[in-house]
Amino acid sequence: MTQEIHGTVADGYEPVREEFAAFVAAQRPDYEGQLCAYVHGRRVVDLWAGPDGADGGSLYGVYSSTKGAAHLVVALLVQDGTLELDRKVTYYWPEFAAEGKGALTLRDVLAQRAGLVGADGGFTPAELADDRAVAERLADQRPFWRPGTAFGYHALVIGALTGEIVRRATGRTLQELHEERVRAPYGLDFFLGLPGSQEPRFRPTQPMAPTAEQQAPLDALPSGPHSLASIAFNRQGAVPTDLETLPNDRLIRAQGPASFGGIASARGLAGLYAAAISEVDGKAPLLKPDTVAESGQFHSVGYDLVARSHRSYGLGFQATADTWHPFLGAGSIGHSGAAGSQAFADPASGLAYGYTRRRFAFPGGAAPENDRLARAVHRAALAG
Repeated sequence: MTQEIHGTVADGYEPVREEFAAFVAAQRPDYEGQLCAYVHGRRVVDLWAGPDGADGGSLYGVYSSTKGAAHLVVALLVQDGTLELDRKVTYYWPEFAAEGKGALTLRDVLAQRAGLVGADGGFTPAELADDRAVAERLADQRPFWRPGTAFGYHALVIGALTGEIVRRATGRTLQELHEERVRAPYGLDFFLGLPGSQEPRFRPTQPMAPTAEQQAPLDALPSGPHSLASIAFNRQGAVPTDLETLPNDRLIRAQGPASFGGIASARGLAGLYAAAISEVDGKAPLLKPDTVAESGQFHSVGYDLVARSHRSYGLGFQATADTWHPFLGAGSIGHSGAAGSQAFADPASGLAYGYTRRRFAFPGGAAPENDRLARAVHRAALAG
């Protein structure tokens, strides 16, 4: 039985609804997901599908899409002059100098060049939920490559690194600043630390269901327990991290680790990026055009030592047009999440996009359907 598509689209965006409906019709009967988009600060797409209990306000674990929220806060602090991209990290955090890391700058960390993708022996579940505990371990950690000479995805730790710099510079946690400067003022359903009062809206992540011919992404990681990928995804310790269940842990949801612990709806994802680049509800964009341009400027491009493939990064954001969607404008900023979520802003078209799904997508990262859905929204935005 084909699921009903709920929600609304603005005039001219009917093809987006048709594309979403065609995708949902081809999925398992229990598919559950949301799609939202803004163009120049106006919500033009707000769609969802799923069984009873799911709606446009349901909340999901968005994994590394969290990094977009975290690094919007960093961009705001750089814009304010509170942080300086080319200052050494040790200016803010003296203990970070251990093991030859003294020359690294904030720019290096944001561009995935620090070489601190994990810790020897791995992190315990309690440590992984606590950004300050992760930062303390990484301050003493020897980098896995000579800092600045290469780059690799700091999957579970980059938010802890940048968060500690933020805390040292401001006396506030990154999560507190996200709440005060971004989430609350715009009423966004994008939490870095989910309050207990919002727990009934959370929909636990469901494990992926690969076919017999497919292989789950964690099984596909290099088999060596000490490979960079295993270290980056905390698979080498006594309690290997299970990505598929991370947001289902109340401790993760409550503390909101800035690398992967965000809980959001598609409305929250798209709304965050709309607020970043556009006037929304009479409020000026959070980021000035020059800040957006520098955040989206290519900083690390080429072979990612962790992903073992071509990747492109700006300053804490993925270079979305190069990594995922080449039809987007140069300078697009965003981030995807392991279970399939994706969110981005394309300043050239004024598009802000958000997508979430409940079941962990195969093979992990931005779910494949994002390409067709984002393309449909972008096409409608350009035609409008």
